[in-house]
Amino acid sequence: MNYPQDLLYTKDHEWVKIDGDIATIGITDFAQGELGDIVFVEIDTVGETIEAGKVFGTVEAVKTVSDLYMPITGEILEFNATLESAPETVNSDPYGDGWMIKVRITSDSREGLLSANDYQAII
Repeated sequence: MNYPQDLLYTKDHEWVKIDGDIATIGITDFAQGELGDIVFVEIDTVGETIEAGKVFGTVEAVKTVSDLYMPITGEILEFNATLESAPETVNSDPYGDGWMIKVRITSDSREGLLSANDYQAII
């Protein structure tokens, strides 16, 4: 499994890359492996401000549907349109082309976010 050191992680298996006041968010390699073949990603919260810990969308795999949780409070600016026609990109490249949303951080509380080493210790 791959856990880039430059990302932050949640106990709910999302990752966050922070660049100024913009955060890119997706699910971890561990999460996509546990879910199996991803067939649909639903994010209908673009334009909304979502609190950390709240559901911002769902990911559907062959065997289950799982909620996606915001790791940091912010306004969802963009959904990765590639995932509409190729949701399996989350399986093949979870930290690259398989990102899910971009968020403008409105409350920079990194409380509860984990380093790569801390994340690996809990899985």
